[in-house]
Formats: sequence, C-alpha cells, structure tokens
Amino acid sequence: MSDNRDRRVGLVFDDRYLSHSAGEWLINYRERYPFADPVPHISSPAIPARAKHLMDLYGISDAMTRIEPYEADDAALGAYHTPEHLARVATVAQAGGDTGTGAPIGRGGDRVARLSAGGVLAAVDAVMRGDVGRAFALTRPPGHHAMADQGMGFCVFANVAVAAHHARRHHRAERIAILDWDVHHGNGTQDAFFADPSVLFISMHQEDLFPVGWGALDQTGEGAGEGSTVNIPLPAGAGNPTYLAVIDRIVEPVLRQFRPDLVFISAGQDASVLDPLGRMSLTVDSYRTMTQRLLALAEELCGGRLVVALEGGYSEVYAPYCTAVIAEALCAGMPGITPVEDPYGARSGSQPASQRIGLEARAAIEAAVAVAGRYWTL
Repeated sequence: MSDNRDRRVGLVFDDRYLSHSAGEWLINYRERYPFADPVPHISSPAIPARAKHLMDLYGISDAMTRIEPYEADDAALGAYHTPEHLARVATVAQAGGDTGTGAPIGRGGDRVARLSAGGVLAAVDAVMRGDVGRAFALTRPPGHHAMADQGMGFCVFANVAVAAHHARRHHRAERIAILDWDVHHGNGTQDAFFADPSVLFISMHQEDLFPVGWGALDQTGEGAGEGSTVNIPLPAGAGNPTYLAVIDRIVEPVLRQFRPDLVFISAGQDASVLDPLGRMSLTVDSYRTMTQRLLALAEELCGGRLVVALEGGYSEVYAPYCTAVIAEALCAGMPGITPVEDPYGARSGSQPASQRIGLEARAAIEAAVAVAGRYWTL
C-alpha cells in the first residue's frame, strides 16, 4: 500500500443509531403476540452496541479513524426511493409504525433512518476522497431489503444502493461491486441495479428464506444489465468451507473480470451458527476470513477502496463477535489489536459444516457456477 492514508480504516458509529426503535415483535407484522408480557423486536440495539463494545475491548476502535455520519437528504435518497416513500416515512415517524412491510420505526425514526443511510454515504466520501483506505459503517436500521416505494424486512432506506448512486454521482466511480453475504437475499439492492451493467451485485444467501421468490439462480439481470446480478442460493446448514468455496469459484473470478472502482460488502451476520432467523452455520472465523479475502481483492483491483455496511445479524450473543471480527480484519497489521476470539472456542469449528461441504451445498455451488458461467469465465 502506498502511503499512511491508505492504511487508515474508517469507522462510522453514532449513539443515535441505538435509539432506533422497532417496537414489539409482531405476528405477520400486524398483531401482537397474545402473551401477558410484550415480546421485544428481534432487531435489538443491543447487538450493534455489543459489537462496538467488543471493538473497544479488543483495541480495534482505537485503531480506526472516526467518520461522522450525516443525514441523507431527499436528493440522495431519491436516487432510488420514490417521493411517496420518503413522505410516508416522515408521516409514520410522527407517532411510529410500519414504513412498509415489516420495517417499523419509532417516533422520530425518520431521522435515525436518514442518519443510517447517511452513515454509509459518509463512509463512501471518506474512502473516495482518500481520507481513509477502507471503512466500516456500523449503522442501523439496515437497508438491503428496502424497495423504492416501501420499507421491508426491518429496512427503511436502501443504504448501500443509495450509497452506490452517491459514489457514481459525486465521486465518479464508474463501476461498483456489491457483495451481500446476509443470510437473507438483498432484494432492494438487486432491484435498484437489475438493469444496470455498471453495478455488479452478488448475493450469497440461504435459498428462498426471505423474501420468498427473490434471489433465484435465474435472476441474472435484465436488458443491458443481464449478467450483472449473480445470485448464489445455498441450502440450509452451509458452513465455512461452503462460503469460502463460493468466494473461490465465483466471487473472486467475477470481481476480477468486472474490475470495480469501489467494492461494498452488505455485511449481515445472520448466517452464523447461532442466528435465530437463519439456518446457516458460519462461525466467527469465517467472517474474519471472508473479510480478509474481499479486502485483498479490493487492494488488487481498486486501490483497496472497500466500504462495509452493517445489515442483519440477530443472535444477541454471537452476532456481535462476528461483526467485531470484520472490523478486526479491516485493521490487519495495525498495532494494539488483540484478535477477537470465538466465545465458543474450538467447539465452533468442530461441527460437520465447519469441516466439509455437504452434497447439497456442492450441488448448489455447481448450479450457481453453471448459471454465472454464461456471463463470466469461471
């Protein structure tokens, strides 16, 4: 890397993110559970707060350069979202409620959602200006499910999609790659760029988990954008070697052929072995390794310009460790950092999914290679 600036790692975090209130956990997004005590929403502020706490304890935060977020304005959000959606979010925020399909906010939640999207914009600004080499946006609410005209799946605004538009409009990034490893498919991000050949969207997700019908192999883009969407649906139970094989067989060769100016990771840690909303088996070490691999690719292809944006992850115990290790990997080689340990120690790597690729997973990888191979040399 060429200078000290390239080695700086940015961190976007603001205590106001922890004030985002998703309210109660509802049945079909409408009705309360019939229990005497309220059931809190699974998208808990404790999860990113604990991730930040771990980053502090392991010396990671001290190694990072703080980036101040700002509220995304109508012009930035309007690059993807409709005026009607922006107006609806503002109206809902007066008392709290759902901004679409399962994307609740509390009173004043429109400002927090704009600050979340703006946090990813600020990370892009810092990376593209060269203030830092790469950046981690530890923001909430997440964004990859939000559609142009409605919030969805806990996501109010499409943070990464909006930030990709921002990178093109304000920083002259001509080719942008987005890797989404959240256990759920990033339908909003796919929708935003489905016909756009200048944005490569790759999604590794549990097959047909959420939203149902999104992320199938045959969803490869349309028109000029055909081939620029690469979906890799995987069977439940896939673990570390399966995800690394996907990176080896598909992600790395496609990124090398695409040659982006900027790389995003939509980092949802809900493919972890303990997540309540997924059925995958990734461990802490897998998130470290995947981040290392994508950082190396970014350094090879686009001067290290990498922006990681927080998406899902709902294990209040395990997800914070998975998120903290991503930040650790971004800070590789910096002094004063203690490696983040898996809280379950060696047991986390002893499960079969951490040892080998199952037959269903092998078949899924081969199927994804066959489809992507129509557009890329694999």
